[in-house]
Amino acid sequence: MMREIEISLNSVVGKGYWEFWNYKGRYRVVKGSRASKKSKTAALNFIFRMMKYPMANLLVVRKTYRTLKDSCYAELKWAIDRLGASSLWKCQSSPLELTYLPVGSKIYFRGLDDSMKVTSMTVSKGFLCWLWIEEAYEISDESDFDVLQESIRGYVCNGLFKQITLTLNPWNERHWIKKRFFDNNCINIDTDNGKIINVYNEDILALTTNYKINEWLDDADLLMFEKMKQTNPKRYRVAGLGEWGVSEGLIFDNWTEALFNADDIIKRKNTAAVFGLDFGYTNDPSALFCAIVDMDKNEIYVFEELYKKALTNKMLYEEIFKLGFSKEKIIADCAEPKSIAELRDFGLISIRASRKGKDSINNGIQKIQGFKIIIHPKCVNFINEISSYCWEKDSFGNSINHPCDSCNHLMDAMRYAMQDVDGKDFSFD
Repeated sequence: MMREIEISLNSVVGKGYWEFWNYKGRYRVVKGSRASKKSKTAALNFIFRMMKYPMANLLVVRKTYRTLKDSCYAELKWAIDRLGASSLWKCQSSPLELTYLPVGSKIYFRGLDDSMKVTSMTVSKGFLCWLWIEEAYEISDESDFDVLQESIRGYVCNGLFKQITLTLNPWNERHWIKKRFFDNNCINIDTDNGKIINVYNEDILALTTNYKINEWLDDADLLMFEKMKQTNPKRYRVAGLGEWGVSEGLIFDNWTEALFNADDIIKRKNTAAVFGLDFGYTNDPSALFCAIVDMDKNEIYVFEELYKKALTNKMLYEEIFKLGFSKEKIIADCAEPKSIAELRDFGLISIRASRKGKDSINNGIQKIQGFKIIIHPKCVNFINEISSYCWEKDSFGNSINHPCDSCNHLMDAMRYAMQDVDGKDFSFD
């Protein structure tokens, strides 16, 4: 027999997401700042729903499959434990899958990098009712979303309902999600409590949330946002308040997203692979930029990336080794000579420090602006950064000749990688 467990949703889930929790229309969209608990609330809601509606199944999607394990899968496992339901679920990591044991309904995980597995989705028990697209800003082409939502189709039995949930950080105001779900009049604004509600019709609920809605932040967390508000108000509006990122003053508009085979590109004449590394740890990710430069066509093909926080130098080496780049020449941030030396001892035998000097940042940017940048769709973090990398503004709102020092880890790594690419000299020695 199953044991009944009573829990207080207020104490487990917290407040501020009542509309989101109870909405049953076609689209639930939440854009939020960091620490707005949007992803954790979504995970809790889906686990709660799966147990309330045992014939329902959930499909969880991100742009690339490899990003799911450390994000959505981990969040849903956390939600199962927080709801005291671990004995009722089977967690499988290969392939990623969560099974509600009492009835056999499942949570499936798919990446858009294998679209056939998404469009041909079938379930073994019950009905495929819900779709959760996490980090939905990664889907840059609206037509991909239209194809994706077709996976939630067909008859569902009485009491069930079909719904698509999108959660995202609002990095770029030019994104199609803004026009499709947010560009209408707000009927209720409550910014003091960290929430803006947009309701257009019975099919769409669009929320904007921020850290003020999260009652579990401690004093140190709140102080971080207050300091951001004072020292970097532009970043605060996006990362703090959840407002759309401003596309005005973008540094790079010379890029496009496209599928390509790196093995085919490297076979061209006058091409070479370049690698750049920017260090991070607690608050910032370590970022590895991987590209092929075609000097004859003035093109940069971004084919791979590494973008992870909390990596020790040993762990960073292991990640680069797994990618197969441990023998490549990697140009790293010269501000960390100790890390460079340790990585060389671990096995990155060709790593070396970048050159820095007066105007090196702007000179590096100017060099890259002379190329066309083609980005493989799997490099989602690079796309996120380059689409929001912009010039600082003065007190009058005019752009100045200095890039914003935020969300620029892969942008810096790209500059390091490109420092030896000099036209006809094109030397990597």
